[in-house]
This record gives sequence, structure tokens and C-alpha cells, in this order.
Amino acid sequence: MEEVKNKQTVLKSYVNGFPKESGMLLNASATISLKLPEGSNAVLVKNLYLSCDPYLRIQMTKAEDSYFPPFALGSPIVGLGVAKVIDSGHSNFKKGVSGLTGWEEYSIISSTDFLRKIEDTDVPLSYYTGILGIAGITAYVGFFEICAPKKGEYVFVSAAAGAVGQLVGQFAKLSGCYVVGSAGTKEKVDLLKNKYGFDEAFNYKEEQDLNATLKRYFPNGIDIYFENVGGKMLEAVLSNMRLNGRISVCGMISQYNLEQEEGVRNMFLLVTKSLRVQGFLVGDYYHMYPKYMEMIMPLIKQGKISYTEDIVEGLESAPAAFIGMFYGKNVGKQLVVVARE
Repeated sequence: MEEVKNKQTVLKSYVNGFPKESGMLLNASATISLKLPEGSNAVLVKNLYLSCDPYLRIQMTKAEDSYFPPFALGSPIVGLGVAKVIDSGHSNFKKGVSGLTGWEEYSIISSTDFLRKIEDTDVPLSYYTGILGIAGITAYVGFFEICAPKKGEYVFVSAAAGAVGQLVGQFAKLSGCYVVGSAGTKEKVDLLKNKYGFDEAFNYKEEQDLNATLKRYFPNGIDIYFENVGGKMLEAVLSNMRLNGRISVCGMISQYNLEQEEGVRNMFLLVTKSLRVQGFLVGDYYHMYPKYMEMIMPLIKQGKISYTEDIVEGLESAPAAFIGMFYGKNVGKQLVVVARE
């Protein structure tokens, strides 16, 4: 079978501190056959949308104790995406799919454990990397399953304008809660209040004292904190939690690029306030995806929930888009378009 060009974004070197574009390389000379070998159980796809997610930074470090294995140098970065099936040795996957794929034009997916066929095409295909993908079920599990919200409770969401945070805030409002979000620009703060319906929002970069800021927005304290940031924000939140509060730990983006992670000095408040803190890996909750879809699809189609995507074109734009997330440059879910169907 004739081979075709298969442009790739590969990891050139492992990362210390903040990732740099020089650590990722565009390989324009790779090739691939668009026909699987006879008897293969793999799935050959043409990638359409790729997801930039902060957790990928962890796999760019060669750490033996990481819960995600490091990427192989010189090989394509692997992340979440939406793709069109070109050839398949698996009966379940014949058309559109979402799941783990390579940062390249075409990918051969050997393990289908995290692959899902796209059933509903009445919504943008790109949604399957975000609101209908990992970001969506992460928000759902972290908020509803772990925090178990009650009507009238006080909810705080950090990194609230990101792929997950924007959904958590809207889920909180739909549950009858009072919700405040933090973000890093005026544009994002306005988005939280005017598009997503947050009761209040603030730019954490403009606040000198996060403890005082949270006291201002939550004079009665916080019942639920959806944690995306860590560090100084977490320390300030602990001081403002109410008795029997719940904290769902989704990520700690402020810590990923530090050689020495920041400590939190008031952990005894977990005891005195009877707080429950639970971290989670969304992969442990994939079995809940059908339940989540039953909830979210009607909300999308009825216009009761909004979702923002920040889209760049081409694999050559992927490194800058990925790195920009750690500087707060993206607004909403960061995506890379590889090809449009």
C-alpha cells in the first residue's frame, strides 16, 4: 500500500521547569500506510481535533514514580482527540471516535481501552474533546460524585474559565448553589459572570491577599471548593472553608512546573473543620460516562449550558498553544485543529 506523509509533533527533550517550544519538534518527514495489515485489531484514524491538557506536562518529565508514564523522546505526543476512522480491525469502531491518539495527522491506535465511538453528531465534533469528553466527565465526577452539592451551598472554583472549571460553575448554578470563580484576566472574569452565570468572579492576579479576597466573597465561608490550582490558593481556601466542607482535587496547575512544590501551612484545619479532601483520576470513573451523557446532552441541546473553545490551526501551532495554557493565554478549552472533516 502506498504511504503518505504523516506530519507529527514529537517530544524532543524532557522538561525541567516550564515547557518550551524548543522541547517539541515538528516532524514533517514521517510516513504511514493508510491500510492496516491483514488480521490487525488496531484502528487507523485521521485526526481532526487534538486536546491540549495540563496533565500532559507530567508526561514530559522522566519521573519513575509518576502516575502517567513519560513520553518517549522522538515519538509523537499522545493525548485526547477526535478522529475519523480510515481503516479498522475492530468491529466497534468504523466511523468517528474520540479518545487517546497521537499528535499527528494519522494514528494507529492499538489499545482501544480509552476509545469511544461518536454516537451523536448533532453537536460540534470538537465537543468530544471537552464538554463531551474528559473535561466534562471530570467536572461531573468531581462536583456531583465527590462533593455531593446541596441547594443553597457556597461553591468556589479556581481556574474557573478553563475546560473543567467553566462546567463546574454552571453545574453549581443548575444545582441552586452560590458560586464564585477565579481567573487570570478581566476578559475571563467577565466571561464567568456574563456567559456562565457565576454569581461573582475575581482576577486573582489583582489580589494582594487571597485570604481576605475569599472572606470578601464568602463572608459565611465555603462549603465546596473545586481545586484546579493548589499552592497559595489552596492555603487561602482552607482558612475560609465551613465546617464539614468538601474539596475535590482535580489538578494543581500552579505546581506542575516548579522544581520544588509549594507547601500548604494550615493543614490542621482539615481536622478542626472536619473537612473532606479527595483527589481523583477520571480514568477510574469512565464507567459513569453513559450516565453523564444522559445528563449533559439535553442541557446542551436546550441551550442551558455554554462551552467555550480556544482553537488554533495546524500541528505546527500545538507547542505554543500547549505552553500558553500555563501562562493563562487560553480562554476555555484549548484545541488544535489538524484537519476539518
